[in-house]
Formats: sequence, structure tokens, C-alpha cells
Amino acid sequence: MTVATAKMIFLGFGKYVRSDRIYALEPIEAGERGSGRRTRVWVEGIPDPLVASRTERTILHDMGHEAGDTVLLDGALDLAEGLAAAAEEGRVDLGDLGRRARKLLASTARPAETEPLF
Repeated sequence: MTVATAKMIFLGFGKYVRSDRIYALEPIEAGERGSGRRTRVWVEGIPDPLVASRTERTILHDMGHEAGDTVLLDGALDLAEGLAAAAEEGRVDLGDLGRRARKLLASTARPAETEPLF
């Protein structure tokens, strides 16, 4: 993938890298995830990968790689992961899950069509 203009890409945890320096993204497997860790980002000039709190699809989206509405999909997957993890631990916060679900659904809503004035 060729990036036309380099831009700063937010990785989470207060980290930013130039889009033209990222050469690989590696999703962190479920057993290694935790504390917001989602993706290893390999950056030219840095020997070890940086850990990002964002998914590889979201990072690719920010870099200009369009593969559908990945931000929405990532939000839905994060919500589902949170629910599954909370259920396994026996502590499901329905209020938080409800707020997150409403926010995700609101981002998909189309604006209400207004009637023409004339």
C-alpha cells in the first residue's frame, strides 16, 4: 500500500507515528490482550514493535486504506469483547454496556429527513 501523503497516526497510549513509516501490523492474540493492548505496530527505524490500543483495521483506516466501515465494525467488536470478558468474570455492567451500545447505534443513524419548506 502506498500512502500519498504522510500523516500522523494515533496508536493510543499517547503514541503517534508517521503513516509512511508503518510497515506491518500484527493483531495481538486474545491470550496476550489486556489493559487495552490490541495491535503490535512495526515502525521503520524502531527495532521492537510498538503496542497500540487500537485495532489493525482502525489503524489501516486512519492510514487511508478503505475496507468498508471498519470503525463501526471495530466498535461493535470491542463492545462484544467487553461483554464476553465481563460475563466470564461474573461482573456485567449493564449501564455501561447500554451507553456504549447506544453510542455505537447513534453513530450509524441516518439524519432524519426534513420536509421541504416550499
